[in-house]
Amino acid sequence: MKAKPDGSRRSARTVVILLSLTIFINALDRGNFSTAAPLIKGDLGLTNGQIGILISAYFWAYVPGHALTGWLIDKINAYRTLALGLALWSLATFFTGFAGGFAVLLALRLLLGLAESTAFPVCSKLLALYIPHQRLASANAWNGVGLMMGNGAGVFIGGMLVATLGWHALFFIFGALSLLWLIPWLRVKQPEPIHSAPDAPDHAPSFAEMLGKREMWGAMIGHFCGNYSYFVVLSWLPLFLVKKQGFSIETMAWIGGGVYLIASVVGLVGARITDRAIAGGANVGRIRKQIVLGSGVIALACMLLCASGQPMFAVAGLLLYGVANGLGYFSLYSIGQTLAGPRAAGKWVGLQNGFAGLSGIISPIVTGYSIDATGDYRVAFLVAAAIAVVGMLVWLFVVRKIEQIKWSGD
Repeated sequence: MKAKPDGSRRSARTVVILLSLTIFINALDRGNFSTAAPLIKGDLGLTNGQIGILISAYFWAYVPGHALTGWLIDKINAYRTLALGLALWSLATFFTGFAGGFAVLLALRLLLGLAESTAFPVCSKLLALYIPHQRLASANAWNGVGLMMGNGAGVFIGGMLVATLGWHALFFIFGALSLLWLIPWLRVKQPEPIHSAPDAPDHAPSFAEMLGKREMWGAMIGHFCGNYSYFVVLSWLPLFLVKKQGFSIETMAWIGGGVYLIASVVGLVGARITDRAIAGGANVGRIRKQIVLGSGVIALACMLLCASGQPMFAVAGLLLYGVANGLGYFSLYSIGQTLAGPRAAGKWVGLQNGFAGLSGIISPIVTGYSIDATGDYRVAFLVAAAIAVVGMLVWLFVVRKIEQIKWSGD
């Protein structure tokens, strides 16, 4: 039974809040391995290369899992798809606390990646259904808050838990608490969508039709380039600060938490300004492109600061990276939702975010083995800086206009 108009608006707000919370949990459970990595590495006798493989392994399943998610959304609907995914990734997190070696950790990282691939396509599908263009940046920014605060909590709270209770307890606690999200999600009323009923067949364009569009390739590559430096920071920030810069676990937790707190605040403020500009008549595509390019410029500067090798410059670069991250998140997903339109948003973001997830496979391994080979992090940060430049070029010259694509059957 569909909610009445006032009830539908309340239900839509509830759904947006729960989606933001699930992205928080998604980031918390994804990133806690990196937080615990300094202790896991020593406890289990792992090399930097093996740590890089374990971080990367998540994305071996995460990337192809996006296509499965697109199929599941059409078959069992977005709500059930997300509930299934969260239940599985919470269990994978919990059982990581029992792991005693590389092979078991590898299997659990693969399961975690497959299950967590449900989150972003489902969120994009539901936001495209329920949120108009003039509020889309802010809705995505709240998901960005969930992402950044999840990353920050994973580093800060996770770091404190690891320092006091050990790394096993971190996974037991986070995995058990994550399952509690299912209680409100399974009870929430589905709001009245703006465009079409969420339980109706999508009749979305095929993956082949999407891949035939220049804008699809531009969005995938641009998102990949934007994610590359993000995964360098997300995956290696704890080890970089503790092993290279000599900070304590507690200090690392404060710095890491600060990076993601800055990203959350910048994302909310930037998105509010964007939405007000669009509501005031600004060109949607132009303003979205300006913001994603600005994010790339800042990310480039941050990676160069980190590559300097100086502790104060490195910390300044990491904190400034919070600004790039905050602007980049809501821009990337708003661009995908704008290009695809409500009918195709779930599948489009499945492709866009799935391809971008390849950076999560490549970045940790390149970083890990470059550190083993050189004993330094500078090469890894310089590679990230170069990839940021490529991303800006793609947004400038491949994605010519950011506007809804006309699909067959429209």
